[in-house]
Amino acid sequence: MDFWESFWLMIRWIFWSFVFIAYLMILFHIIVDIVRDTTMRGLVKAVWFLFLLFFPFITAFVYLIARGDGMSKRSAEAARQSKQASEDYVRSLAGTSSVAEIEKAAALRDSGVISEEEFAQLKAKALAS
Repeated sequence: MDFWESFWLMIRWIFWSFVFIAYLMILFHIIVDIVRDTTMRGLVKAVWFLFLLFFPFITAFVYLIARGDGMSKRSAEAARQSKQASEDYVRSLAGTSSVAEIEKAAALRDSGVISEEEFAQLKAKALAS
């Protein structure tokens, strides 16, 4: 086997590896989309899975053509919900709200621990956040 023959064999192997990995990625995206879709009933989901199992290539093409637009919308919605959940979690860990901070500062001012100027600074800081 000479160099060029082995070179083209390697190029062909790389190409088909790329095609196979791309197909697997598409297949996994379709499976995730089927599971994520709340408008589809269980029986319809089962039918899609059966077709993906027995006729994988044609079913993937049909699914992408028929439901491709919805895939991007459902993916964007899932990303938005995930972002909102993480922001809510960070807010819950961040501490108190600005109203609670102002109330604490007012209690400190009323007890004489801080002056009126310090209270105004704390209030401005709480309102800014």
